[in-house]
Amino acid sequence: MSAPLSIAFIGTGVMGRSMASHLLRAGHVVHVYNRSPEKAQPVIEMGAHWHDSAGAAARKADVVVTMLGFPKDVEETYLGAGGIVESAKPGSLLIDMTTSSPLLASRISKAASHRGLSAIDAPVSGGDIGAREARLVIMAGGESEAFERAKPVLDLMGKNIALHGPAGAGQHCKMANQIAVAVGMVAWCEALAYAKKAGLDPVAVHGSISGGAAGSWALTTLAPRALNGDFAPGFYVKHIIKDIGIALDSAAELNLELPGLAVAKSLYEKVALHGWADNGTQALYQLYTA
Repeated sequence: MSAPLSIAFIGTGVMGRSMASHLLRAGHVVHVYNRSPEKAQPVIEMGAHWHDSAGAAARKADVVVTMLGFPKDVEETYLGAGGIVESAKPGSLLIDMTTSSPLLASRISKAASHRGLSAIDAPVSGGDIGAREARLVIMAGGESEAFERAKPVLDLMGKNIALHGPAGAGQHCKMANQIAVAVGMVAWCEALAYAKKAGLDPVAVHGSISGGAAGSWALTTLAPRALNGDFAPGFYVKHIIKDIGIALDSAAELNLELPGLAVAKSLYEKVALHGWADNGTQALYQLYTA
């Protein structure tokens, strides 16, 4: 590894804390901030330095990585008073790994450039397991020079890493990913609910169909959790609803109808109305079987 970097990591939730831990294990100096301090405790115990705000952490870093919840969080953290863009040292590299709005990613890139900073959007796919095992898919947008500078940091958290175009392109790629994910979740939930209603053992049916043409990461990874009654979040229902909303808004801007995604949105909104918004996305199965 080259010389250790000073990295600020903002957002140490379900995925972020694993991602930050890989940077620490690689020997980098990591400065952390999270709105809920207790969620940063595991990485603090590994040697990360706590700060009382995202801006304060950014002031100590050459590279700033964010893994937040919603676009409003990203906007406030980057563009708000005392935020990352205002506080980061000139020449710093900003890497937003949150799934957010392509338009917001472009705004952040422009604001960063005006202050002598570089910024890329680099949302991820792979959930809690991918984060824990450092094999996330990372979809980037931004200038190629900034991407190449970010690559050694991204390599510590993911395996499939690609630059898709200018600022916002990573978010557009992630929207394509989330469209496939959300509609695919409906598919396996309905398949296994049908099997159960037909009097079959859904676990046995899962064993038969998961390795064939119906196979998918979600069917292999999330369906067994649902069948075992495990609805703990690897990725929150409230976050898939957020992502679906961003994808539908972006599709409308592109003059594209996505009827399958609209169905997935209505179903996940029902899941949230049942009080399951903080459960994992596999909680969709409960709609069919509860």
